[in-house]
Amino acid sequence: MDRMSYEDTIVKTLVSFLILVVGAAIGWFVPILLIPALIIGLVLGLVNSFKREPSPPLILIYCLVEGVLVGAISAWYNRQFSSGIVPVAVFGTFGVVAVTLALFANGKVRASKRATKIFLVAIVGYLAYSLVNVCLVAFGVVSSIHGLGDVKIPGTSIPLGVPLGILVVLLAAYSLVVDFDFVQRGVQTGQPRKYGWTAAFGIIVTVVWLYFEILRLLSYFMPRS
Repeated sequence: MDRMSYEDTIVKTLVSFLILVVGAAIGWFVPILLIPALIIGLVLGLVNSFKREPSPPLILIYCLVEGVLVGAISAWYNRQFSSGIVPVAVFGTFGVVAVTLALFANGKVRASKRATKIFLVAIVGYLAYSLVNVCLVAFGVVSSIHGLGDVKIPGTSIPLGVPLGILVVLLAAYSLVVDFDFVQRGVQTGQPRKYGWTAAFGIIVTVVWLYFEILRLLSYFMPRS
């Protein structure tokens, strides 16, 4: 009873997700909370990531705050683009999670050391790109909300943000594989039950990231309001 199990980890993940949804409802109706939620969520995310022992209260508070951020950003996209962009992004996220979980459960995809190294390098590169992009938009160097993402690929009419968005969605899907692998190894090696909270935290972080990336990718195809 003191060891990780699939059932217990699923329950912890569902509880975390439900709190995320509650926070999203708050953020949707009170979008002014976006900036505070962004700052607090970043701090709590770092604290939970570097803590040696998982703290259920901190993880659940993080889920609530992150939910507020999700709701506020979703409300902004809903105002800027077609009202269907948020439902499509939600269903797209669930679809990617379901397919990734099915492939992992059937042994079709697995986390490997080599793939994880490539994944980490790609993440660092994407973070650097995102930081530069945010700075360019914030300081008015580029006027588009997509920043460098609207730059056309040479010889085509395809914005850079489209293939980049697809690549990042694939990276997020691989991150889910890493999360599922953590759960599987934790159960197989009999890790303490408390690490089910660590798994839940990791899955929530990845799902939120995946949702944001799908939302961003869809914005290239949805008409502006």
